[in-house]
Amino acid sequence: MDALSWALVAGLGWTSGLRLYATVFFIGLLHYSGQHQLPESLAVLAHPWVLAVSGLLFVTEFLTDKLPGFDSVWDALHTFIRIPGGALLAAAAVVDADPGLAVAAGLLGGTLAAGAHFTKAGGRALINLSPEPVSNWVASLSEDVLSLGALWAAVKFPLLALILVSLLALACLLLLPRLWRGIRCVLAWRRS
Repeated sequence: MDALSWALVAGLGWTSGLRLYATVFFIGLLHYSGQHQLPESLAVLAHPWVLAVSGLLFVTEFLTDKLPGFDSVWDALHTFIRIPGGALLAAAAVVDADPGLAVAAGLLGGTLAAGAHFTKAGGRALINLSPEPVSNWVASLSEDVLSLGALWAAVKFPLLALILVSLLALACLLLLPRLWRGIRCVLAWRRS
């Protein structure tokens, strides 16, 4: 498997953990517009109905994610959507090459999606404790730019994308325990 395939697997997995609908919409749009040729198993993402529904869901998530408090409810619900979505997209990226490789890619994509999702959700839960809305908007827009930038890098600059996703996964590993401790402290403080 070449670097582009691994970059696509890692990029689809990781960005799905942050913005699944944006990932589906923009990767489909890149294929539809001829900017990037997807593997045959992912070409369905360029179907007009898939683009319309994922585009509508992307806009809905974009707006919902800017509402402090409600974004955490949205994230909680999407724990059961983003992680399997990242696994499925990553597996579909290589299923034509080898079914065994597709299972491995799905495991990797799901793990990257889970790391990105839980880091995002934990960080946003802590940010929502702030009374001002600016930090929530900054965090949300940063997530939008980061996820779309990583996806763009995955299809245009695969080696850079592999490095970027590796660094982001490492950051998630370092941040998750701290975020969990912060959330536990806040919950304990609220109980007392």
